[in-house]
Amino acid sequence: MGSRIWPLGMCFWMCVAVAVFSTSFISADGDGTVFIDGKAAIGKIDDDFVCATLDWWPPEKCDYGTCSWGRSSLLNLDLGNIILLNSIKAFSPLKLRLGGSLQDKVIYDTPDDHHPCVPFANKTSEMFGFTQGCLPMNRWDELNTFFEKSGAKIIFGLNALYGRSIRPGGSSVGAWKYTNAESLIRYTVRKNYTIHGWELGNELSGNGVGTNVAADQYASDTISFQRIVQNIYEEIEPKPLIIAPGGFFDANWFKEFINKTTESLDVVTHHIYNLGAGVDAHLVDKIIDPSYLDGEADTFRNLHNILKSSATSAVAWVGEAGGAYNSGHNLVTNAFVFSFWYLDQLGMAAVHDTRTYCRQSFIGGNYGLLNTTTFQPNPDYYSALLWHRLMGNNVLSTSFLGTKKIRAYAHCAKHSKGFTVLLINLDNSTTIQAKLAFNSTWSSPHKLRSQNKHVIHLPQYYKGEIARQEYHLTAKDGNLHSQTMLLNGNPLNVNSSGDIPPLEPLYANSSNPIKVDPFSIVFVHIPDVILPACR
Repeated sequence: MGSRIWPLGMCFWMCVAVAVFSTSFISADGDGTVFIDGKAAIGKIDDDFVCATLDWWPPEKCDYGTCSWGRSSLLNLDLGNIILLNSIKAFSPLKLRLGGSLQDKVIYDTPDDHHPCVPFANKTSEMFGFTQGCLPMNRWDELNTFFEKSGAKIIFGLNALYGRSIRPGGSSVGAWKYTNAESLIRYTVRKNYTIHGWELGNELSGNGVGTNVAADQYASDTISFQRIVQNIYEEIEPKPLIIAPGGFFDANWFKEFINKTTESLDVVTHHIYNLGAGVDAHLVDKIIDPSYLDGEADTFRNLHNILKSSATSAVAWVGEAGGAYNSGHNLVTNAFVFSFWYLDQLGMAAVHDTRTYCRQSFIGGNYGLLNTTTFQPNPDYYSALLWHRLMGNNVLSTSFLGTKKIRAYAHCAKHSKGFTVLLINLDNSTTIQAKLAFNSTWSSPHKLRSQNKHVIHLPQYYKGEIARQEYHLTAKDGNLHSQTMLLNGNPLNVNSSGDIPPLEPLYANSSNPIKVDPFSIVFVHIPDVILPACR
């Protein structure tokens, strides 16, 4: 590994070790050290890593007596709302995954389909409490016109239960009947609509939700699905991604499915609702408990290991994650406190080589990035946008020595020099002064290069000042249940024209530790240190 020349005039203290991090960095309460291994990336994410979902739930969808979906369904969402448009365009681009529980009950009203196009209707005896529904092609046209205008990259979830029968015990049997899906795909291609990926089914893996399909049968259906898509797109480039299964991780089921689709699958998707039911009164306690947050790492790690040990070239995505199922919890999953969970999930997923992370939902339920009624961005929208703009493709091994209440992640900077650190303080009373240390071999223009790569290099102190960019996120009035997020002390709100506010940093002297206030989140972009992994 070659040495690194530090920029002249740089005032940035750092402790740098070659092989292992020294325990001499242990600090008093309130202080800590962020260790970053800058030698090589430990994972990769897509440029458009941040993704969100749009669902099929009609306004009649209610959980625990609360109806929180409003007019957020793909069938009735107000596509003329300027905030909706601007909030998507701000990402340039944003992946949108269209799907959810009802996708396996949707019929596509294509010219080839001769069934009446009947909307979803409440029926308690039916799976998920609704009858079969229908996507009219004029609505599909409207959606695609809007998506093109917004610049979104679309993932469409297909009905994978079409043609199957469901046994009394809940299992689905029989092969997937692909004719209706094929008709929709052909219609989409004839209309020159761009689809980034087609996904087969929703939550049918393992034990499933509502029903399930055996891994062997699902693999056979996915192979058929891939052949259909390849045939339709034979003379079209780029071809859409083939994505499946869009369900909860079950190690044995996923391993069998992946090993039987090695030449047919581009992306393996799984869903996460690790906080339990939205009605749980202890959601906040779970969100601010580091041990609880750590629990989901096993899912990421196990799926990553299955993919590595398989002959597949498929990559992992989180296809849907709302944290708390059954529409979340008002003033928790749509409030400031949820950014602790959400950003920690983004960081953890990236560490385990997850290429895309789709948040449930972009709008709808109590976990939307946008308010279902007003379309105003909720706090997590701004957390997602900052991640999208600051965190680059290369993921760096990062740890924090000090309190366990600090969550620390680092990536090479996005479309910029240097790197970005994300720090999350889950403590309600302690302000942390965080120092940075690196595991790499360095040299400075004021010191001869060592010929012994195992020597610990301590770069000299410089008298100049190089500014780093800091983005401090806090809740309005310190209330974790607030739906107003402050950036560097200023509330983030769209203006009267529906414009997303600029996300402006503070500039800080890079020689100073990073201050992380209680119950706060900080993104720090350090442009003038180029780690080997970020060259």
